Amino acid sequence: MTTHSRPDRVGHLLQQKLAELFARGLKDPRVGLVTITGVKMSPDLREAWVYWTVHGEAEVRKQTARGIEAARGWLRRVVGGTLGLRVVPELHFTYDETIDRGDRIERLLREVREQDARRHDAAPQVPEDE
Repeated sequence: MTTHSRPDRVGHLLQQKLAELFARGLKDPRVGLVTITGVKMSPDLREAWVYWTVHGEAEVRKQTARGIEAARGWLRRVVGGTLGLRVVPELHFTYDETIDRGDRIERLLREVREQDARRHDAAPQVPEDE
C-alpha cells in the first residue's frame, strides 16, 4: 500500500508540469516570473486549486492574475495532453499569500529588534559593584 493518496500524486505531477510551463514563459506579457507553490486536488480529480506567487507590488499581482486567468484554458489543454488522465481537472488559480505573510513577519521582527537595540543603547548604564 502506498503512503500517498492518488489526489496528492496527481497534484504533485500537475504542479511540476505547470511549473515547467511557467518557467518556459507564456506569450502573455502580463505573466512574468511565476512560482507555483502548491496544488490541491479534489478527491475525484476533477478540480485542482493551483497556488502561485510572483514578486512585485499589488499591481503586478493583479496583472499576473489576469494573464493567468486568460491562459487557463490553454494551460488546461496542455496539461491534459501530458498527464494522461481520463478527465482533465478544472484549474482554479489562487494567489498564495504565505510568502507575503512571511515577509511581513520578518519585517516586524526586524523592527522589534531595532527598537530593542535603541532602547538598550539609550538606557542609563548602572555601574557595577566595585
